[in-house]
Amino acid sequence: MRSLLKLIPVIAIVIFASAFTNNLEHGKGYDVGDVVEDFKLKNIDGSFISLADYKEAKGFIITFTCNTCPFAIAYEDRIIALDKKYASKGYPVIAINPNNPNTKPGDNFEAMQQRAKEKGFTFPYLVDEGQKVYPKFGATKTPHNYLVQKTKKGMVVKYIGAIDDSSRNPDAVSETYLEDAVDALLNGEEIKLQKTKAIGCSIKV
Repeated sequence: MRSLLKLIPVIAIVIFASAFTNNLEHGKGYDVGDVVEDFKLKNIDGSFISLADYKEAKGFIITFTCNTCPFAIAYEDRIIALDKKYASKGYPVIAINPNNPNTKPGDNFEAMQQRAKEKGFTFPYLVDEGQKVYPKFGATKTPHNYLVQKTKKGMVVKYIGAIDDSSRNPDAVSETYLEDAVDALLNGEEIKLQKTKAIGCSIKV
């Protein structure tokens, strides 16, 4: 009994520490319902892009991706398809490379330009110079996707996570999470699944 009594304070400390850690983790980036702060980042054509530049947009599909991660590469064609499907409906793709090029030379600016040309990217491919934007979003993987909608409050996060349920093989997709979320917004409906786990490579700092 005495041993049990001695353990109670220890258990309480562990529970408190765990809860505190979870709160910190939750507070590291935007959650669904949060308003996104605008940014201005360099595009591969040398211009600078911000969300405010898109006056007619209803929202954005913001994807943190890169040149070098096998998961990101596997999703490139699907990201292009998303832009082709939804840009004309008011939800264009904006891709941001969050990786530090000093750590991952294959993600430097010139490599980004080359990759975009090879793949025929139809969307901006921006450099998160100084890695200041991705932490605000709370992105941890490439790819990591955020659907935001323009509202009176600003750009509000509506979905966070994966594009679909097959990170490697597009032919094996059975759940199109991101498309379903955009379609729900376009139809004025509630998004049924607002968060999924992003599958990909860790962002290189």
